[in-house]
Formats: sequence, structure tokens, C-alpha cells
Amino acid sequence: MVFAREVKGCEPGFVSRIYAGLVESEEKTMLKVYCYSRCSTCKKALKWLDDKGIKYELIDIKENHPSEEELRKYHAMSGLPLKRFWNTSGIPYREMGLSKKLKEMSEDEQFALLATDGMLVKRPLLVGENFALTGFKEEEWAEKLL
Repeated sequence: MVFAREVKGCEPGFVSRIYAGLVESEEKTMLKVYCYSRCSTCKKALKWLDDKGIKYELIDIKENHPSEEELRKYHAMSGLPLKRFWNTSGIPYREMGLSKKLKEMSEDEQFALLATDGMLVKRPLLVGENFALTGFKEEEWAEKLL
């Protein structure tokens, strides 16, 4: 395996792997895991990934929550109903009375609201190259990653 030190036209820090005439971006294959540091389910999911030797990029969902565009993309990749993207047990969800309000909101309104606060988003949120999963269900994660 050969690692390129410099690749013309690429941003600094871009690492390319050249093997058998193919170039593969490390960033392209990296899993993203949106988590909250005080969430016990997130801790369990990260331990599971670590135990399996699976590499990932950890993103603090409170500080760097997904944008509306990203949420739309992840929702489409997931094949899940939009309601699975809501953290229904979170304080902001309950304080806003969203269990009753969501029924009256359009999908556009829901995406816009989800994008305002990472604590509204179900976590952990696992995002791969062509899939997204909400919450940690070991069987679902194993099916996608192992």
C-alpha cells in the first residue's frame, strides 16, 4: 500500500491511498456518529464500535448538530419514517409539547425545527456512505457494519 504525501489539487490534510491503480479517500468511507457525551445509549454504542474495531468520526450532536440539508439526506438514506428522527424522551421535545404539535406540522416544518437543536434529534445517529440509523439497536448496527 502506498500513501501519497502530496496530491496536486487536493486540500491540505487530504490523505489518499493509492492501491492497484485506485484512489480511495479516507474521509469518504468514514462513519459519522452523532452523540451526546452524557447519553448512556451513546456510550454503549461507542463501546460497541470500539470493541468491534470499527473506525468512526465522533460528532457532538449538541455542539455540531446536523443541518436541515443533512437531516433530509440522512432521512432519505435511512428509509425510516421521520418520527424516528425525533428524540421523544428529551427535555426540549417535552418542553415544546411536540408529541401533540408534530401531528399538525408539515415535513418541511419538522425538518426545519429538528435542525435548530441537536437535542431534538434521536441519538446516536449513525451515518455511513449509503445508510443512516437512529438510536442504538445492536442487531441493526451489526447488519449494516459487520
